[in-house]
Amino acid sequence: MPKMKTKSGAKKRFKLSGTGKVIMAQANKRHGMIKRTNKQIRDQRGTTIMSERDAYNVRKFYLPND
Repeated sequence: MPKMKTKSGAKKRFKLSGTGKVIMAQANKRHGMIKRTNKQIRDQRGTTIMSERDAYNVRKFYLPND
């Protein structure tokens, strides 16, 4: 049975916190900022913690060695 490799795209997009939670960039920040309110833009700075169900799949399938 070959080793499971970490998906290289996931390495760039996700990080695991010390407690095992998945940290990701905020969604909806790629383009179209002119349409969004200043409050939305402020609130979407930085990173956020992924929902637990999605994080389970990321840890299991995309970041198996972390």
